[in-house]
Amino acid sequence: MCLAIPSRVLEINDQMALVDTAGEQRKVSLLLMHEEVAVGDYVLIQHGQFAYERVDAERARESLALMEEVFAQGQADVRAW
Repeated sequence: MCLAIPSRVLEINDQMALVDTAGEQRKVSLLLMHEEVAVGDYVLIQHGQFAYERVDAERARESLALMEEVFAQGQADVRAW
């Protein structure tokens, strides 16, 4: 199972994007994207730093809020979810 955290696009330079993932910034490739991505969009990123899906902003914010709530419970083992 893979848990992808929605990442907000901060900058785009050709086929690379700078994203914010849970407060950390990193560069990811947009080569696998089948749709246009703009600054402010949310994307999901797979292992290897490739964005693969754009996520609706409202859905992304809901997911991030739920993740924050779960992480605040202090469960280090995700199987407890």
